[in-house]
Amino acid sequence: MLLQTTFKQQLKNEQRMYQIEEPTYFIYLAIIPVIFVLFLMVFWWKKRKQKQFADLVLLDKLSPEKSSFKSFLKIIISCLALAFLVISLANPKMGTKLETVKRQGVDIVFALDVSKSMLAEDIAPSRLEKAKQIVTKIIENLGSDRVGIIIYAGNSYPLLPITTDHAAAKMFLQNANPNMVSSQGTAINEAIDRAITFFDNDEQTNRFLFIVSDGEDHEENTLEIAQKASEEGIKTYTIGVGTKEGSPIPVKDIGGGTSYKKDNKGEVVITRMNSKVLIDIANKGKGKYINGNKTQKTIDKIEELLVKAEKSEFETKQFSDYKDQFQWFLAIGLLLLIIDVLLLEKKTTWIQKLNLFNQKKT
Repeated sequence: MLLQTTFKQQLKNEQRMYQIEEPTYFIYLAIIPVIFVLFLMVFWWKKRKQKQFADLVLLDKLSPEKSSFKSFLKIIISCLALAFLVISLANPKMGTKLETVKRQGVDIVFALDVSKSMLAEDIAPSRLEKAKQIVTKIIENLGSDRVGIIIYAGNSYPLLPITTDHAAAKMFLQNANPNMVSSQGTAINEAIDRAITFFDNDEQTNRFLFIVSDGEDHEENTLEIAQKASEEGIKTYTIGVGTKEGSPIPVKDIGGGTSYKKDNKGEVVITRMNSKVLIDIANKGKGKYINGNKTQKTIDKIEELLVKAEKSEFETKQFSDYKDQFQWFLAIGLLLLIIDVLLLEKKTTWIQKLNLFNQKKT
């Protein structure tokens, strides 16, 4: 359900109608809870001192119009005013016009292996983190190309539909982990099959599928599906992460300690990269196998590949004519400050006359 929700949210994200001009100002929102905590500490200190030097009943008689509720109300209004003023500094903008933009590029889908074997640390910091680094760097170097992401282990799931929003792609990629997939294994065949449905532009002549994996525990019909993808005009490239020597699979326990995965005999499981599987898939998919253990070399090879690829023209829709909206937040913030100044820390007379809680004897 979480991945399905993510998928739908990202479809909406491609037509983003808002922008934040200066998001760094949001750091000032951290001042608000500090102010509120300081107010509570001062309020508690005053009450404590009053108990030490005077009787509370006598204090109520000496200052009958003093309202503790009004003090809290004033600090809440002040904090809200500050929040709106900070938002106005960030200057939210709203897109007022949806226009069609023509771009040139290729379509790229990344199929990322998030099985438990990818947690092995024979490649620092781990196979999975190395894979994320590679894909992130590739996305950063893309121009107008569209990109989509699939994650898989025992099953495959769409993490991001094909889009030109590279910032969203990197954000979703960083959150990918084995817990997002319900069953374990390495269903490369299912990932390739799903990737075929990801490419939604029939006129696009250059479609690339990059499978990032250690190649372990693949299904038998993977090569057949890789050939099917090539017949659909999709070039399948494989990027291998891991070593032939292998490494145990770390398992985090509840207490935060680390142990290693064991088999039915109680022996530690060693996971090894299976480059032969990845090479065979790439050959069937009319692509190439790339050793991904050295990040920069891998990125250079893929960048060279994409630069040489013929770019196709496609259309995307996006909002334009962004207009400043800071004035609304500024106006609300100033209005709240004026209310705070006019609001006195004394009981409201007309509310007292209502005697809602029957405090006065008749």
